[in-house]
Amino acid sequence: MAEEKVILVDINDEPIGLMEKIAAHEQALLHRAFSVFILNDNNEIMLQQRAASKYHSPLLWTNTCCSHQRPGETNIQAGKRRLQEEMGFEVELTELFHFIYKAPFDNGLTEHELDHVMIGKYNEEPKINKEEVESWKWMSIDVIKTDMQENPEKYTAWFKIIFEEFNHYIENHKF
Repeated sequence: MAEEKVILVDINDEPIGLMEKIAAHEQALLHRAFSVFILNDNNEIMLQQRAASKYHSPLLWTNTCCSHQRPGETNIQAGKRRLQEEMGFEVELTELFHFIYKAPFDNGLTEHELDHVMIGKYNEEPKINKEEVESWKWMSIDVIKTDMQENPEKYTAWFKIIFEEFNHYIENHKF
């Protein structure tokens, strides 16, 4: 199976090429990505714990799902695809905003992403893909904030950054 490629972009999200995912992470090159936050009717976020077999950040907690768009795929299409692959369900997604961040992995690789953040609503239990996801849980925004301050080692490097941006956005916008 061919290595997954990421879409390299400039700071305006204009594609400038394709590169194997590992190489882009080794070189910390800016590439397109997305992060999905699923909330329930209680305004809790569905978090996933990454599978133990992941090559970086195994068993750490993060947002519902995140990944990279494929060539020709819209942000929403990519979010729905990955949500189905990892969490076993599909919902309507709305893109909220995008921003650029850089985060180191625990194995020396670096994420340098132009991240498109999306939100969706869901109230059921997911059907997790055990190759991707170890576990999942609902957590309120306030509980996440507190737990992240008290136990930062339990969360992925990128989630700490993305959650702060997401929380700031939802505090300033009505849904």
